Amino acid sequence: MIRGSCFKSPCFSYALAFCLAIYSVAISFFFHSCTSPFFPSKPRVLHYLLPTDPASSNSLCATQTLSFSAATPLKVYMYDLPRKFTYGVIEEYLRARSIDINGTSQLRYPGNQHSAEWFLFMDLQKPHAARAGSPALRVESPQDADIFYVPFFSSLSLLVNFSRSGSSPVSYSDEQMQMELVDWLEGQETWKRNNGRDHVIICQDPNALHLMIDLFKNSILLLSDFGRLKTDQGSWWKDVVLPYTHRIDSYVKENTTLERSTLLFFMGNRYRKEGGKVRDQLFKVLENEEGMVLKHGVQSREGRRLAAQGMRTSKFCLHPAGDTPSACRLFDAIVSICVPVVVSDKIELPFEDELDYSKFAIFVPSSKALEPGYLVSLLRQIDDEKLRQYQEELRKVRRYFEYGEVNGAVDHIWRAIASKLPRVRTLIHRNRRDISLDASITTI
Repeated sequence: MIRGSCFKSPCFSYALAFCLAIYSVAISFFFHSCTSPFFPSKPRVLHYLLPTDPASSNSLCATQTLSFSAATPLKVYMYDLPRKFTYGVIEEYLRARSIDINGTSQLRYPGNQHSAEWFLFMDLQKPHAARAGSPALRVESPQDADIFYVPFFSSLSLLVNFSRSGSSPVSYSDEQMQMELVDWLEGQETWKRNNGRDHVIICQDPNALHLMIDLFKNSILLLSDFGRLKTDQGSWWKDVVLPYTHRIDSYVKENTTLERSTLLFFMGNRYRKEGGKVRDQLFKVLENEEGMVLKHGVQSREGRRLAAQGMRTSKFCLHPAGDTPSACRLFDAIVSICVPVVVSDKIELPFEDELDYSKFAIFVPSSKALEPGYLVSLLRQIDDEKLRQYQEELRKVRRYFEYGEVNGAVDHIWRAIASKLPRVRTLIHRNRRDISLDASITTI
């Protein structure tokens, strides 16, 4: 009776209420401390980035939100390669086209769809003050580096002898340059230390570094897709898929769906090899459908002008597979606010850890797209309100594909590279352990 009366007494009720209030205040204070003052109230969240030193993150708050800020950038050591691997490639490209380079005070990279190698190189060349807030910090000492960037213009090197002027003698060999790059890297202690695992190699053109790619398979590769690589050479967990450099200027006019008269637009080479054979089949299925504009054409200045005009007046833009699963056309469509219709079953896309492509693009299996009437019916069922939603999402994500913008493609590439570090470090550490075990067994 005494115990039962205690629970019913006013004193007990007041004491219980007081304890609950103290507990509530304590919990609120703890979670508030996770955001202020030592944790910013709105951190730039990078859900996949682990701390450089996991042992230093000993607070419970640090285990709840992995944040990326200017205070913890990716530390990049860019090799000072011999000039022939960077500006020398530009000179050879111009020389092969009989373009006078004498007296040129500053060489400019020839624009092409695989220009990421130039933008990353120039980003790391900026003074520290101009890179404030960047997710990557260039360090001067290899000992301070998280990763080592190899700035060989591999995609441009591949194009030097392409369309060479008839009066220009062939004196440049991309294959020779690849071999010389390997020789140079293998002479670096930083390369030998981890067998290149903590190195970043850019090969955005699907054929770039084709001769030596197997020697770079341990490294973080920056590429457009895995179409030309063997399964042991490239993988999504180790490598970073880059957006193509769009060849069409971004469309900034806020035109509505009703102002776009064409339902579906495509302009490009109709006949491709391998997986790109689907293009010719799509032409046969779609070319006579009302509202469909499909044009066979090759790259040229006039072709780009017509493509830009077509994309900007179309609701949807077709992206079929080419010789490889990806192509520049997808990114031209995005910056033109033309909803991509992707018919490429093996495509890999940039920044999928941050972007949900289903919010601004439509993906159709090749087998379904080739069914007569299927694609037309699918697109015509999308009303203006849904189309406006797609377009609004395109405007939101467009900066991810703009190489020249602050917090654009370059910054997101550095963040994507940073996301690979935990697994790369794990492999490095396991490899060191295995080597030491082998050595100890040998000496027993």
